[in-house]
Amino acid sequence: MKTTPSRKPRQGEIWPRKVQPGRTVVTVYRRKTPSGNVAFMVANYADGERRRFDCYANETDALEAAENLARRIDSRDYVAASMTRDQAIEYADSVAALKPFDVSVRDATSAVAQCLKSLGDLANLHAAVKFYAVRHKQTTRKPVAEVVAEFLKIKQARGASERYLKDLTGRLERFAADCRKDACNATTADIQDWLDGQNLGPQNYRNFRTVLHTLFKFSVARGYAVDNPVEGVERVKVNGGDVEIFTPSEIVRLLDAARRNYHDFLPCLAIGAFAGLRSAEIERLEWSDIHLAEKFIVVGANKAKTASRRVVPIHDNLAAWLAPCASRQGKVWPDSSILFYKRQEAIAAATAVEADAERGVPAQKPVEWKSNALRHSYASYRFAQIGDAGRVAGELGNSAAVVHRHYRELVKPAEAERWFAVRPEVPDNVTALPAAAHF
Repeated sequence: MKTTPSRKPRQGEIWPRKVQPGRTVVTVYRRKTPSGNVAFMVANYADGERRRFDCYANETDALEAAENLARRIDSRDYVAASMTRDQAIEYADSVAALKPFDVSVRDATSAVAQCLKSLGDLANLHAAVKFYAVRHKQTTRKPVAEVVAEFLKIKQARGASERYLKDLTGRLERFAADCRKDACNATTADIQDWLDGQNLGPQNYRNFRTVLHTLFKFSVARGYAVDNPVEGVERVKVNGGDVEIFTPSEIVRLLDAARRNYHDFLPCLAIGAFAGLRSAEIERLEWSDIHLAEKFIVVGANKAKTASRRVVPIHDNLAAWLAPCASRQGKVWPDSSILFYKRQEAIAAATAVEADAERGVPAQKPVEWKSNALRHSYASYRFAQIGDAGRVAGELGNSAAVVHRHYRELVKPAEAERWFAVRPEVPDNVTALPAAAHF
């Protein structure tokens, strides 16, 4: 359409002007503004019955805009007139779906189109909406440090072991000291950055990640966070090292050192070596769980790591070590978890022997204490003794696959016989303690 620059209307030129390139008519108005200037306004009915005025500074722009608007409306009307039955049904369904929200199809499609420009496709749009909905749930704002304190208090009230509470406290208070945010505002990136900055080994990293995951799971359940940010934190693979065990001669030296110096720990040492209980299980064990006459130990669900009850046999040598304790009551280890582990190191150090030339005694270095070696030793020697992975797994409270993977052919049957022959009373052909063995 040919347009002319803004000018005063010629004589006989009437405003408002009508622009009609096709079937649709668009009206353009000429108005004087409060400042004395002239403006041109295009009456825009593109939204239906609602009219708005699009304002332009000169006549040329206004007439061109009016023509373009008229052509768009013509094109839209043509599409509407040529809609198929299926397209008409689709439109009607869209109107009905949007009616409860008082949103028109035009407004809805415009909003979706704007979102898709940023997000790319509908899958991303759904993910963004879900993220927004989760993040805007109502939560109770509480600093991470206060959530940690509440979490530890509840764990203690529910009977968590001293050892477990000590581990939780050390790890969580270390995190809370650095994370000054509310729990609902802690992000995956925050936690990942913190873990990366702690210079942790693979196992320690995994332990921290597990503890933090438990903390934020607690936070979600109590409305302090909307989701668990630890879910997205990187997992690291921990390669299992070689299984370390004690030799029969080393356990003899350890038992003798306990008998001479740390009599209170001797039953714990014997149970770990000849029944294979975990350290934490021994700490929870009661003398009433030990049935010497029937020769078995009951590891209750409340004492086992796997929360599953199991029965462990008492072998003849273990029965001999525990016989003097038959009338005891209460906990097998009545002291603290910290002292439990200090006792292990102290007993190992006490196995050192100084050289005595007059008596012909050579010097001996102390037995090195190996982490979890009592349990590993029992599993290795027991598997070599009976060759039944399922049975050994039942006694240990884990799986046959674990027994096969870690303990198969680690020791010879003859060594197993020596291990289970270590006892305080020494018949012929039995590994002996190096002094009076009774306690």
